[in-house]
Amino acid sequence: INTFSVDRDSDDFKELYKSIERFGVREPVIARFGKDGELEIISGQRRHLIASELNYPVPTIIQQLDDNDARILVADGNLHREHILPSEKAFAYRMKLEAMSRQGHRSDLTSDQLGRKLETAEIIAQQSDDSKSQVRRYIRLTYLIPEFLEKMDKGEIALSVGVELSFLDEQSQREVLEQCEMNDCTPSYSQAWRMHKADREGTLTTAVIQTVMSEEKANQRETVK
Repeated sequence: INTFSVDRDSDDFKELYKSIERFGVREPVIARFGKDGELEIISGQRRHLIASELNYPVPTIIQQLDDNDARILVADGNLHREHILPSEKAFAYRMKLEAMSRQGHRSDLTSDQLGRKLETAEIIAQQSDDSKSQVRRYIRLTYLIPEFLEKMDKGEIALSVGVELSFLDEQSQREVLEQCEMNDCTPSYSQAWRMHKADREGTLTTAVIQTVMSEEKANQRETVK
C-alpha cells in the first residue's frame, strides 16, 4: 500500500508530537497482517512513528483488510488531517476514488433519495467538505509535474490554474515552467486556460506557449481561486 510521506517540519506534526509526548497515544492505530506475516500500519503512521521514538506503547486495532479497503483507510486518514497540502489532498482523493472504483462502487450502488445512482466522486464528496466537482478538480492536480505541484503547495499558483495546466502533457508543462523561470512569473488563470484551449484544439506549440507566457498579466493582483 502506498502511504503518504511524513513532513516532520509541519506545524501539525510538531503539535501531534507534543500531544503524544504529554498524553501518549490516545487514538489507536489501525493495522493489518501483510503478506509476509508482519504488521502493516494502515492508519496512524505519524502516531506510530512518534510513539516509537518516545518508546511509548501504541494501542493497535488489527483488521482484516484487502488492498482496496486499506487504500481507502490510508486516504481517509490523510483527508481528515487538520492541515493538508493541496498535493496531499489531490493524491488522497485519487487513491480513494481508484480504490472505490475497483470495488465496483460505480455499478453496484444503492440509490439516493432521488432514486438515482451515485458515481464514485459523488460518494467521496458526501464524505468530505468538498463538492463532487471540487473532488475532481483536486484529482486533476495529480497530473501536474512535481515543480507545479510544489508551487501549488506554496500558494504560488491558484487551484484553478493548476487544473488548467494539468491537461497539458509533461513536455508542454515543462515548456511553461521554463517560461515561468525566464519571465520570473507564474501563469494567470487566463493564460493557463488559453494554453489548455490551444492544446484541446491541437494548436499548442512551443511558440504559442512562449507568446502566451511573455504577455504581461492583465491583473497582477489576481487572487487565488
